Amino acid sequence: MTLPAGIDPAAAPSGTGCVECDAVGGWWFHLRRCAQCGHIGCCDSSPAQHATAHAKTSGHAFVQSFEPGENWFWNYETSEMYESGPDLAPPRSRPADQPAPGPAGRVPADWMKLLN
Repeated sequence: MTLPAGIDPAAAPSGTGCVECDAVGGWWFHLRRCAQCGHIGCCDSSPAQHATAHAKTSGHAFVQSFEPGENWFWNYETSEMYESGPDLAPPRSRPADQPAPGPAGRVPADWMKLLN
């Protein structure tokens, strides 16, 4: 398989949660992983939308879901979804015992009203 420019299967994830949300004590709905550098950011339904912000500032077009059991990719440049793609360096998702939304203890009781 020829990899598109912008996907590095060897890039390890930056952690188990959204980098920016963790830095400020925030929370997220679902997580996305940059397929080029491994940055973990929160999805567009999350209040802060850090995955999209990372794509815009870095120019890294491809993300993969970082949710357990999901393997799809998204291309921000073309707005295309791919059901599968290359295997990225492990781990391939947030820990299964970490809730979504998460992380545990930081999600407000009215979180559904705060989604985008």
